[in-house]
Amino acid sequence: MGSSDDAPLPTAPEPARVRAAVESEPPGTVVWHRADLRISDHPALAAAAAESERILPLFVFDPAFYDERGAACDARIEFLHDCLRDLDRQYRDVDGAGLTYAHGDPLDVLGRFDDAGWDVVAAATPTGRYGRRRDERARERLGVRFVEGDGLVRDADRPRDGWSDHVESWLAADPFDWDPRSVGVEGVETGVDPDRASDAYGVDPTKTRVPTGGRGPARDRLRAFTERIAEYPGSISSPVDARDGTSGLSPYLRFGCLSVREVHRHVDERAPDGRGKSMFVSRLFWNRHYAQKLLDWPGWLDRAVNPVYEGFNRDRHDPDLVAAWKRGETGFPMVDASMRCLRETGWLNFRMRALCASVYFHVLQQPWRIGADHFHEHLIDGDPAINYTQWQSQCGLVGRPGLRLYDPRKQVRDQDPGGEFVTRWVPELAPLPAAHLDAPEKTPLAVQREVGVEIGADYPYPVVDYEAARSEFRERYGAVHGAAAARLGDEAIARRASLSGGIAGARSIAADHGEPTGTGAGDGPAQTGLDDFG
Repeated sequence: MGSSDDAPLPTAPEPARVRAAVESEPPGTVVWHRADLRISDHPALAAAAAESERILPLFVFDPAFYDERGAACDARIEFLHDCLRDLDRQYRDVDGAGLTYAHGDPLDVLGRFDDAGWDVVAAATPTGRYGRRRDERARERLGVRFVEGDGLVRDADRPRDGWSDHVESWLAADPFDWDPRSVGVEGVETGVDPDRASDAYGVDPTKTRVPTGGRGPARDRLRAFTERIAEYPGSISSPVDARDGTSGLSPYLRFGCLSVREVHRHVDERAPDGRGKSMFVSRLFWNRHYAQKLLDWPGWLDRAVNPVYEGFNRDRHDPDLVAAWKRGETGFPMVDASMRCLRETGWLNFRMRALCASVYFHVLQQPWRIGADHFHEHLIDGDPAINYTQWQSQCGLVGRPGLRLYDPRKQVRDQDPGGEFVTRWVPELAPLPAAHLDAPEKTPLAVQREVGVEIGADYPYPVVDYEAARSEFRERYGAVHGAAAARLGDEAIARRASLSGGIAGARSIAADHGEPTGTGAGDGPAQTGLDDFG
């Protein structure tokens, strides 16, 4: 993808075009869409329609999203562009002018509407540091109003107190509604659209099996999944079964084609009762849980939550090990198949994401953020609130008792015993009998010669000794875990950790497990049961 330094598109719309949109009538309200690409259950849109006679839906192609700061693969950008085309159709379907596309620094673009007398509203949403600074400047300089309505707790001293009850009430509440007949949906011609943005920035997606973005495809997936939701619990862990057995809704939720509340209501009203339904509904709560974490502390994206773990593994950074992990050439077949699948399709089920993160941090012992950034770049559903909080939790950077250390060999035996996933993505191992796919390096030489696979030539030996590396990591981690648990007793650290048990839960961990030094990392209970996620 090309660099934005060449300014491939001018800042648009031009001020004269904005002024022309209000010459004959009084200004109205701009609805600034970001990651809320729908017209139903949209708090800012509903508020604008209730308060103004004219609204103008706007999306700004921000150059920062198209360069290295955006950290998005071309396939995710094209998925976004699909969502935008669909949003434009949604507005036209209610006899509106469609979506106005703009390009440039969002504050420069919004400032042109502000100068012409238009108000600006947007849905409040948790973001990382760039987005938070952007939104703060938009509020301070232009008076942009950010409308709450995503089920998260804001402006509370202790947002986790009563949090579950709050989210449950929000999920059960009526969606935000508006009447398109009561308001004019206006537009400004800018000469910018998704196709032109793709051309200007050299967007050239190469991934395969990427779904089409937009509300229409999202609704189709939701309906189809609801009909087979009973199969969900048995599908989430195996990467083969999860491809079609899970909902496939995560990229649509990430870009707001559907709201979490819409999905919850549909499943609650139409899915048969049972374990599949209850398990999936719990995932919707976790979706909000991770968003709350990022809202409470945007540092999740680049700093260890627990200061004791800041820089952990940094002194062991080995670019060759990182490169082998990224390429899928570690010598651990399930990890390699997963990493190649991620790079080729932008998808990976939760257990395999957790496995790859665990091997990266606990076995290869590499700095967590490089791995988390790689995932965020390639995932079509790359959501900072989920990706980075999950990476820190999986790596053990919070200070909770227990480590989720995944054995890559056991995962082959448990989740791909017939070798379907491994041989699909690591075809050089396809001739090996399935019984040897968990540890190819242990395949007898006679078998290797018979099937024509030479480990060390056709497929690498493991890049590290698994047992030795795992043992070493546990010793290093255990040496400081007591001190890390103790830091959860500090209110500032407890607040940034944003545990579901709140500050009281963090202090309880500090009291039970905190000490200046400690041993036995991983001997505690599993963290919050998240290893069940798919």
